[in-house]
Amino acid sequence: REIDKTPAAMELIFSNALYHSSKKGLWETWWQGAVRFFFSLEITSIDGQVHFYIRTPSRIRQLVETQIYAQYPQAVVTEAEDYSLKVPHYSDTCGWYMWGCEFGLEKYSALPIATYVDFGLDKMGTKEEFKVDPITAMIEYLGSLQKGEQIWIQIIIRAKGIGYEAEHKHGTMFSHSNWVDEANEYILKMLKPYTREHLLPHGGTAIEIRTPDTLKDDVEAIKRKIQKMGFDTGIRVVAMADQRYVSQDQFNNLRRSSRLLFRQYGNPDTNSFMRLHSTQYDYPWADPSGKLLAQMKERHLERYRLRNFFYPKLRYMYNYPFPLSFFYPAYAPEPFTLNVEELATIFHFPGMVSETPTFKRVESKTAKPPANLPS
Repeated sequence: REIDKTPAAMELIFSNALYHSSKKGLWETWWQGAVRFFFSLEITSIDGQVHFYIRTPSRIRQLVETQIYAQYPQAVVTEAEDYSLKVPHYSDTCGWYMWGCEFGLEKYSALPIATYVDFGLDKMGTKEEFKVDPITAMIEYLGSLQKGEQIWIQIIIRAKGIGYEAEHKHGTMFSHSNWVDEANEYILKMLKPYTREHLLPHGGTAIEIRTPDTLKDDVEAIKRKIQKMGFDTGIRVVAMADQRYVSQDQFNNLRRSSRLLFRQYGNPDTNSFMRLHSTQYDYPWADPSGKLLAQMKERHLERYRLRNFFYPKLRYMYNYPFPLSFFYPAYAPEPFTLNVEELATIFHFPGMVSETPTFKRVESKTAKPPANLPS
């Protein structure tokens, strides 16, 4: 009913329950088909009712539940049906409007977005009326949807890989990257114009770096980001509307608003979210029949239902060259890196600063039974 904790509580849930980084050998990876655990953090609005979901492998469901209760003792965790299966597969005659997109980072992954620390939410004891929580803008909009309108937000994450599961390092044949090392390389590259080498009297060289004031905040932001656990991340959004209750103009407004759901996390000096792979064509002559657009929307909806981002079907793994891309826009997923602080910023349970009436809270507090009850 009441949440007085900062988003740092959600950080601990991600670190303790969702960070599963185990090295998979060649036998496990290529013969047994083993993959690292991945999770889906979801925020949805169905007819204006806002819901939070965490989709997790069943074998660690108890771990996830206990970590939620550890940080939010008054929470109630229940198993839910898959809401995405209640909407029919998309087609021109399914009776639903549909639009979707993915989100990525505008700049290099080492540069962080604006986090709850930047908004001052890391300070305990701050009164609710003085808090500025960026997620409330999203929840307030989701709570304003009308009957027949739905927005689904999906944040798929997995722990950064090691060994054969790590990302391939750009410009190399067999090397795999470490995101922390690449972030440090990015800092050195950024500061190269301000770096000078000195010859020492007794041999050797010394490096002197004079960081200008305009870059000091960026360097500190990158250093703060790599000091916390990192996750491979993918964000996908779907907007749906039942044609029985929603007109084409109303849905167009819903679609346009859905593109701005992550605008509040942008920092022009460091990083921001950008829209990718929208299910639309910018020119009317690009798809005169409308058949390609319908296929594109169905593929996007299928990917959402599968919660598939890191291990896509073979036909979705590549960006086909033109002109094949014109007829078959497969759009290979483009994951990026967020640390636990950034993830907790875009997915956490808001406090009483969010007064959205359609954001349902537990009506009563829960309490443990007294210890002196007879057995």
